[in-house]
Amino acid sequence: MKRVYERPLASSRGYERQRVALAPRSSRGSVLIIVMWICLGLVALALYFANSMNSELRAGDNRVAEVAARQAIAGGIRYATSVLTQYAVGGTVPALEDYRAEAVPVGDEASFWFIGRAYDALPSQQQTNEPFFALVDEASKLNLNTVTSAMLQALPLPDMTPEFADAIVAWRSANSQNAAIAENYYSQLDPPRHNKGAAYETVDELRLINGAMLPLVLGEDINRNGVLDANEDDGETSAPRDDQNGQLLAGLFEYVTVYTSEPTTSASGSRRINVTTLTTLQARQQLQSRLTQRGIPAQRAAQIMGRIPFSATNPTQNRALTSVADFMVTTQMTADEWVLVHTDLTATTAANGIAQGLVNVNTASYAVLSAIPGIGPDNAATLVAFRAANPSLLTSFAWLTQVLPANSIRTAGRYITGRSYQFSADIAGVAANGRGYGRVKVVFDMSTGRPRIVYRQDLTAYGWALGATTRRTLSGMKDT
Repeated sequence: MKRVYERPLASSRGYERQRVALAPRSSRGSVLIIVMWICLGLVALALYFANSMNSELRAGDNRVAEVAARQAIAGGIRYATSVLTQYAVGGTVPALEDYRAEAVPVGDEASFWFIGRAYDALPSQQQTNEPFFALVDEASKLNLNTVTSAMLQALPLPDMTPEFADAIVAWRSANSQNAAIAENYYSQLDPPRHNKGAAYETVDELRLINGAMLPLVLGEDINRNGVLDANEDDGETSAPRDDQNGQLLAGLFEYVTVYTSEPTTSASGSRRINVTTLTTLQARQQLQSRLTQRGIPAQRAAQIMGRIPFSATNPTQNRALTSVADFMVTTQMTADEWVLVHTDLTATTAANGIAQGLVNVNTASYAVLSAIPGIGPDNAATLVAFRAANPSLLTSFAWLTQVLPANSIRTAGRYITGRSYQFSADIAGVAANGRGYGRVKVVFDMSTGRPRIVYRQDLTAYGWALGATTRRTLSGMKDT
C-alpha cells in the first residue's frame, strides 16, 4: 500500500490538504542500479572500441613494417644489380671490400643484408653462430646437371648413400640403367609419377628424388643461412632434430646449384678458342695469333704453342688437350701470361658451345673441392689455406701450379674454372626495430654482360636468418 503525504495549501477558502503519492524506497534503488549498469556498459563499449582501435593501430604499424622490409629487399635487388654490373665483368667475382653486404640502409625505416658464405673457412674454422654477409658465387657449388654420382658421394654428408646419389643423376637421365630403376620405383607410388629424365630446373627438385629426406637435403641448417642457430643445436627440444655438438651439419642444398654456365665470348666480345681442337693447324694458328694480340711476344707465343705435341703429317702424334687447365700446365705459361689469355679459352664440347657446371676453384668451399677428382679431401684443405693467404693471386687459377702437381691439375681440369657468371643474392630485409622481416633469394646471370634475374624464391617462411647479434641490435638491446 502506498503511503500518503499530506501538506497544507494556502487558498482563499483556507487550508486544503493535497494527497501526494510517493514511490517506495526499493523502486528508487532499482532505478539507480539500472543507471549504473548502463554507465558501466558504456564504459565497457568505450574500452572495447579503444582496444580495437589500438589493435588496428598495431596491425597497421606491423603492415607498414612489412612493406618497409619488402621495399628494403627490392632495394637490395637493385643494389646487387649495380654491384654486379660494376664488378662482375668477364667472370670476375666481386670482392667484398667493393660493396656493403650488411645493414645497408634503405631510407630511414629499413635495411637489408646479403646472407652469404665464407669461402675460405675450413670445417674447424667455420663461424657457427653468426651469418657471413656477402653475395654468393653459384660457381662455388656442384651443378646437379653435370655432377657425377661419385662426386656426390664424396661430399661430407653422413646420410648420403650410393643409391641416393645414383637417383639424383638418374633424375636428369632419360636412358640409363639407373633411370630405368628410378622409373620403376616412381611408377609404384600412390599416385604414380615418372622419373623426370630431363635437366634440373631448380635445386628444390631434389625433394622429389627417391630417398630425399629433410635431414639429408637440409641437414641441421633448417633456415638455410649457413650457420648454427640456437634451435639447430638443442637436441630434440625444438625442430630440427640435431646432434647438439656445436658444429653445423649442412645438407645437400648447401653444395649444389643448377645455374652455372660460361658464355662463348670473352669480356672483350671475341669468341673463345676451344683448346680441344688444337690438333688442327688452323686452330693452332688462330690461338697463336690470339696470344700475340693479348700482348705476348711472337717468339714466346710460338714457344708456348710448340709445347703442345703436333704433327701435320702424322696426326697420331698429336695430343688432344682435355681442358683449359690441361693447356695451362702443358704450355707451362707463367701466371702473368695466363692472366692475359685465360678468358679467351674454352674446352667445352657442347653443341651450343656453352660450358656448363664448372666449379670456380677460387671460391669453392672445402666440401665442394674435396668432391672434385684430382683434388679430393687431401688437397682441398691445402687449396683453401693457400687462397686465404694469397688473395691477390685469385685473378685466375694459375696459382694451382704452386699447390698441385700437374697430373692432379689435369684430372681436375675438366671440372674447374677460374671465372663465374652466376651469382645469388640471399636478401633479408628488416624494418626499424626489427618489427618487419622478409627474405628473398635471387639468382643473377651475367652471361650476357648485364645482370639478368633467372630465379627468385621467397624464403621468409624459413624464419629468422640474421643471427642473434643482429636481432639484439635491432631491438635496441646491448650485445651480451
